[in-house]
Amino acid sequence: MTRLAFILFFMVSVTFMGIGVLAMLLTGNDTQEALLVAAAIGFVLAFPATWLIARKLTDLQ
Repeated sequence: MTRLAFILFFMVSVTFMGIGVLAMLLTGNDTQEALLVAAAIGFVLAFPATWLIARKLTDLQ
């Protein structure tokens, strides 16, 4: 499961960070600090999401 989670983390974290940055840009918060905070929050939220996705995928086998 760890290898699967490691591979999934790259996809999930980039997706979450992109959603956060896009949300900041769409709301007009286009400062560097706001974009970095949004990306950092997406990075941190990717950890539990990756764990849940990897656990669900391994349970299907």
